[in-house]
Amino acid sequence: MSFKYAIALTGGIATGKSTVAKKFIDFGFNLIDADRIAHIILDRNYLEIAKLFGRRYIRDNRVDRKLLGSLIFSDKKAKKSLEELLHPQIYQEIKRLSIEQDSLKRPYLVDIPLFFETNRYPIKRVIVVYTPKDIQLKRLMKRDNISLEDAKKRVNSQLDIETKRLKASYLIDNSKNLKSLQYECDKVKEQILLDFKRGYYV
Repeated sequence: MSFKYAIALTGGIATGKSTVAKKFIDFGFNLIDADRIAHIILDRNYLEIAKLFGRRYIRDNRVDRKLLGSLIFSDKKAKKSLEELLHPQIYQEIKRLSIEQDSLKRPYLVDIPLFFETNRYPIKRVIVVYTPKDIQLKRLMKRDNISLEDAKKRVNSQLDIETKRLKASYLIDNSKNLKSLQYECDKVKEQILLDFKRGYYV
């Protein structure tokens, strides 16, 4: 069995998903990190990346993620080619890890930035980390030191955050400060544990 006790953790770029993930690890939840897995698989496929996009994206037998990211966020065809190469491999590894986690018979998180976009994972429960788009853009510009135009390209390459918000099983509002975020995380954690106790995960 895979994904039975899984909860997808998602949101938009620069909404604070990584911070939330750390807080849930502190709560004692296990976490499968799709980004970390994707980075490993990306480097493993560096020869295929070179064939698809050129040797300029490879340095010392590893993919230059920043350079490749600039291409992917501005070229839909390149983005689709990369996803067709990587997503099936990423899925298989996450599925393997989820089977291990399901054997423990308790809720765990699967951090998947593009959970709704890929529509690949049969996970019923989803935490969405939310912040309004204007705040999202400001945080992204500051975090990555990029222009508003580049920030908009990256944000617009994903499903709109307001749409994701409506699809959430559990919503964490990260539009304020860290104290507020802690309260939001505590509240969702308690709801998850209550749902588990009530047998919603069986």
